[in-house]
Amino acid sequence: MHDLACVVHLHSLYSDGTGTVREIARAARRAGADVVLLTDHDSLEAKRRGEEGWYGEVLVLVGTEVSPPRRNHYLAFGVDEEIDHAQLDAAGICRAVRDAGGFGFAAHPFSAGSARWKRAGPGMPFDGLHCEALEGLELWSFVNDTGEALSGVRDLVRFVAAPGRALDHPPRRNLNAWDELCRDRRVVAVGGLDSHQFGKRVGGFVPLRLMGYARSFRFIRTHVLCPRAPSGELEHDREGIYAALRAGRCYIAVDSIAPARGFAFDADDLTMGEEAPAGRRTLRARTPLPARLSLLRDGRPVATGEGTLLEHEVEEPGVYRIEAQRWSKGRKRTWILSNPIYLR
Repeated sequence: MHDLACVVHLHSLYSDGTGTVREIARAARRAGADVVLLTDHDSLEAKRRGEEGWYGEVLVLVGTEVSPPRRNHYLAFGVDEEIDHAQLDAAGICRAVRDAGGFGFAAHPFSAGSARWKRAGPGMPFDGLHCEALEGLELWSFVNDTGEALSGVRDLVRFVAAPGRALDHPPRRNLNAWDELCRDRRVVAVGGLDSHQFGKRVGGFVPLRLMGYARSFRFIRTHVLCPRAPSGELEHDREGIYAALRAGRCYIAVDSIAPARGFAFDADDLTMGEEAPAGRRTLRARTPLPARLSLLRDGRPVATGEGTLLEHEVEEPGVYRIEAQRWSKGRKRTWILSNPIYLR
């Protein structure tokens, strides 16, 4: 499998970001990302203007964040027109994207708002997690999850100054809810940024900015595993990346802790996202660098180890996934989260 590091969930000048598509692609190149999955609010303008495609070594693919007021945002890909979400609930949005030939992920679905800054509102959750048309969710959202956990102005300043020190683990509530959903059906998890590069644009420059694109792109990424390396042809490469995302052949990594490219999780002839009858199988996880590896079944650890390889034989049915942690900035932090292998 060819491993492509994707930055997911970000905004350009076509909605409420401050960068052009070309500037975002340059930022991704500086950050070492391979693919940008652009999701402007209720806009496919970048696609209409022919800005989807290869920018040197970086591929920009254009989706959209379906954005009703205050809740039920949805990252939609593979659609050619914006989704009219008027009068649609969360389940209706999922079905509308599916009927348009696309697929998607609930954006910051577990958002509960900030306990510290209550005036900011009660969060922006997603109400349709049990909808049969929902294919996946944003399990870990860099700006949303980290921002809502900040306890005061000092924490906020520290986050802006050194985001890597604030980025610790995905919220436990997110993981618990995802594990519960996966017991009933496949639900693909991705990691997102919700990156806007907050600032003021003056002419062709953004002299004042917070959380610049290149900086944000070094943190949470979604790595997709494709059977072949990109060809440089937009439609072919887009199809391969979208197929990997829909299949759950992907994992979440905090590449600022350590490069994650080369991670693999399989069960004999199965890989991430696949489903098969339960039976005796050997599950294997491999990491490019040593880590604390945990194999979880239905959200509960069944095997742990230190190093670059974890093997464990299983017979029981369950939803099996991997968590890897590494020591960074003074403590153990989540480095890699796999999508599951489903043994029913």
